Amino acid sequence: MSTETDFEVVSAVLSPEPISVDQAIAAVESDTAGAVVSFSGVVRNHDDGKAVDRLSYSAHPTAHRIMAEVVAQLVAEHSGEAEQPVRIWAAHRIGMLEIGDPALVCAVAAAHRGQAFAVCSELVDRIKEQVPIWKEQFFSDGTVEWVGAGE
Repeated sequence: MSTETDFEVVSAVLSPEPISVDQAIAAVESDTAGAVVSFSGVVRNHDDGKAVDRLSYSAHPTAHRIMAEVVAQLVAEHSGEAEQPVRIWAAHRIGMLEIGDPALVCAVAAAHRGQAFAVCSELVDRIKEQVPIWKEQFFSDGTVEWVGAGE
């Protein structure tokens, strides 16, 4: 009996609509997955000692394509390493977000926790490093700061 060993990308998108861990987990769960690992990067109310009111995420026009390429590259590098299918879901919000809103959500389902944790961690790191998304922070004192622009 042969088993599927390839990774499956369930989702790899930028979204103007709200995203959630529950949505991601539900999308990747399967009968072959003994582990589902998720990450939710949420908007916090502070940064570098300053109170934050809200954030706005902007994306380069190529960011949608690059998001898909980043995930595809990770899959290509790890394909064949799994005894059972590994399912991936990733989304980054764009637009205005309030405190507590998820900004980046990823979920990985795999047969074993070690692989699920490793792939999810690498996925989050690669998205944050490679996808051209910039954060505009609106502070309670009325100042504004861009993060990621020009890096």
